Amino acid sequence: MTATSTENMTPEELRLPLMEAMTSHVAFDGWTEKALWLAAEEVGISREMAELAFPRGAIEVLELHLEDADQVLSRALAERDLASMKIRDRITTAIRTSLELNMSEREVVKRGLATLAMPQHMALGTKALWRTADIMWRAAGDTSTDHNWYTKRATLSAVYSSVVLYWLNDDSDDCADTWAFLDRRIENVMLIEKTKWQMRKACENVPSLSSFLGRLRYPGA
Repeated sequence: MTATSTENMTPEELRLPLMEAMTSHVAFDGWTEKALWLAAEEVGISREMAELAFPRGAIEVLELHLEDADQVLSRALAERDLASMKIRDRITTAIRTSLELNMSEREVVKRGLATLAMPQHMALGTKALWRTADIMWRAAGDTSTDHNWYTKRATLSAVYSSVVLYWLNDDSDDCADTWAFLDRRIENVMLIEKTKWQMRKACENVPSLSSFLGRLRYPGA
């Protein structure tokens, strides 16, 4: 994008081109002010304009980048025929799609995780991870509203984060090791869920402890 095409843009309109320009510098300079200034120079605007577009600096660009990535993921999953798959395959496909979309930007993702691991940014990292897990579950057709809504997203957040960390260091052909690791993690989760279901079924006909104690205390009840 040239200076001529950006000179009449508002700070709000500059946010997306600045973010896109900054990602090409993140691999070398991280999500830093230096990368933001280089992006501003690249799109032909002053640092002052860049600061107006992102008052909170580089971390705000990262936040926008994460939101944009989730939107891209949501659109990509909408194009997949997830409804025809078993639930485990829906989640596997969702995670794999997310990684495949970022295959050419692994260093950008790695730098982002390093930034989000800092104490002052951990809340943003947790929020972003939860939002991604929510997008995946919604795409998979989840309509739960009870405690399962939280447990499903918490479980997926743990699985997704572990797979991302594995993927970032995977140098196998076509990330074959990552896909195998993903399958193992999903299998572990499915076994846990199966065990929980079996325990719930087994407990359905077991008298509750409180009811038993109540009868001991009040025999006539």
